[in-house]
Amino acid sequence: MARRRAFGYVRKLPSGRFQAMYTGPDGLRRTAPGTFTTKTDAAQWLTRVEMTIVEGRWRDPVHGREEFGSYAERWIDERPNLRPRTVDLYRWTYQRHLALQLAGVRLEDMTPMVVRRWRAALLDAGVSTSMTAKAYRLLRAILNTAVDDDILDRSPCRIRGAGDEKPAERPILSVRQVQQLCMAVPPRFSAFIAVTTFASLRWGEVTALRRQDVDLAAGLVTVRAAWVERSDGSLELGPPKSHAGLRRVAIPEPVTAMLAAHLQAYVPDAPAALVFATVNGRPLRRSNFNKSVNWAKLVNDLGVPRLHLHDLRHTGNTLAASTPGASTRDLMQRMGHDDMRAALIYQHITAGADRRIADALRGGIEDAQAAEKPAEVLRLSARGAHDGARPTRRRKVRTTRSPANAYLFDGAGDENRTRTVSLGS
Repeated sequence: MARRRAFGYVRKLPSGRFQAMYTGPDGLRRTAPGTFTTKTDAAQWLTRVEMTIVEGRWRDPVHGREEFGSYAERWIDERPNLRPRTVDLYRWTYQRHLALQLAGVRLEDMTPMVVRRWRAALLDAGVSTSMTAKAYRLLRAILNTAVDDDILDRSPCRIRGAGDEKPAERPILSVRQVQQLCMAVPPRFSAFIAVTTFASLRWGEVTALRRQDVDLAAGLVTVRAAWVERSDGSLELGPPKSHAGLRRVAIPEPVTAMLAAHLQAYVPDAPAALVFATVNGRPLRRSNFNKSVNWAKLVNDLGVPRLHLHDLRHTGNTLAASTPGASTRDLMQRMGHDDMRAALIYQHITAGADRRIADALRGGIEDAQAAEKPAEVLRLSARGAHDGARPTRRRKVRTTRSPANAYLFDGAGDENRTRTVSLGS
């Protein structure tokens, strides 16, 4: 028989154990998730529940009984304004590192001990510290939302430093090394390397550039969109990674000249034509690009075997940051970062500040080039057509310091070649 209390009920079951029940603030009857050995234990549990109601901390226990797996999957589906690639990354991380151990755990049972054991199991299984940190940050974000949803009182993710990453320092190229890399790739990709580096563009941004986005007279490229490669291999054209990613970037004059020759030789005369594409005019894919230029061998020969394509942007950012007179605001605009106040997203950078950055980069390029001896020049003809064939016009000339119609990339190694891209035919 259930016995009436000031709050809740306690009754003895046929098994001899005791069950506790109460009516919640929502008017529904609730039962304790388990039974108790003694009547006193059941009464104490009811007293604790009553305190949560009095103090405004009561939460519907039904929500806490939801399994973490279903909550996590819904959390990913309901995240606002996530880029498709981020959604794919969240799903992959959840399936790979969270689901196996945690999917069947009820939210109310997600304790600090459960989280510690899960993390220790990942590390014991050989998952890298960096990947474990990423998985921990995802778990923490999901459970922080459970706190916001009044399902949990406090997040069980309390391991200090568990979400911190200490990745290896990424390589930074010198201007001279960028020149060597431009010389080493096939001619149709030389300008791609230069623009990616000296305009500090992300892969998706540079591969989405169209002819109409290039202003040769002003020496500017406009970033309007970016390609995103989904986990299923499909490509989606969308906005840049951040609001500040919508921007105009000044490029050094020598790179402008190189880009002009590239447009003339490899890009159809149509505003929507992709500036950097396959021979068939299709968007570049990172994996196909790496294979087509033999990236692993190129960077190994360059002496930076760990170099990734994204390190070209990292190099450009570093070079821009080292230029005198470039303010933090100028750099944030140039790099497409929106970590500052939202108003800065819409604030137009002065043309003079961005041009000073581009001119300073030009000076570094010319200094590196001036140190080289005269070399044979491979001239890219404007009649290179659009079939992807290598231009065949060649002649020996002596290099000059930043000629008005050419951008010299001095070669390295035994060949010691220089590629000149002419603005004329």
